[in-house]
Amino acid sequence: MKKVLVVDDSLSVGRELGKIITDSGEFELIGHAKNGTEAIQMYQRVHPDIVCMDMNMPMMDGTTALRTLVALDKNAKVVMVTSLGGVGDKYTIEARRQGGDFKTLPVG
Repeated sequence: MKKVLVVDDSLSVGRELGKIITDSGEFELIGHAKNGTEAIQMYQRVHPDIVCMDMNMPMMDGTTALRTLVALDKNAKVVMVTSLGGVGDKYTIEARRQGGDFKTLPVG
């Protein structure tokens, strides 16, 4: 099973993502960070295969955290999760440029 770290400042969104990940039967949820700073610390400690990262968070946003993770590990796999903007949004473009991937997830 692939190990997944969820990064989202919303507890309810983090729980929902965790449920989707766990219910798939293909992934193991190994942690939940509340911001980019926690994500970087946890990434170095638990070495996830995939990071599901929100873009808009306090302390350190997802785009900055993505840039830092890729600098630490050029093979980092990060799926950006956001309700902000659209495909052409400047944050989305920057995250794609840094190596982030975007997926549509069923919520609800």
